[in-house]
Amino acid sequence: MANATALLHIRLDDLRDPRIETFMQEHLVDMRAVSPPESVHALDMAQLRQPDIAFWSAWLPEDDGDTLVGTGALKRLSATHAELKSMRTSARHRGQGIARQLLNHLLEEARARSFTQLSLETGPQPFFEPARQLYFQHGFVECGPFADYGPDPYSFFMTRAL
Repeated sequence: MANATALLHIRLDDLRDPRIETFMQEHLVDMRAVSPPESVHALDMAQLRQPDIAFWSAWLPEDDGDTLVGTGALKRLSATHAELKSMRTSARHRGQGIARQLLNHLLEEARARSFTQLSLETGPQPFFEPARQLYFQHGFVECGPFADYGPDPYSFFMTRAL
């Protein structure tokens, strides 16, 4: 739905809005439902508030006010390498191009912050197939574990040069 993404407002967020905590709690519930506990790498609110993480939220105007429809974050791994974290689109708004617009925004932000490589961890399960396809379409390729990750049958690692 091009109309929805035309109205999308993406902002660097300070994580004070309680709707974000609810949204991210749903993200953790989803991740725990499809992966064993030791393979869930989604960040909780305390982890998202660390100084090496920049967090964006995506909002759509609706009749009863702005609605949080997506999130994404960049975690600084080094001066040139960042990790994409907390990518999520609300279940009600999936398939409308929100994730694509948010990912494009995060790629631009990573470049603006002088990162030359962006990596991510997602799952190999069918639940994550739409995300993997989105990342492949944006130039990500499969890679091995990076940063503090180790081999994990429930993890699928991807990276791309910026």
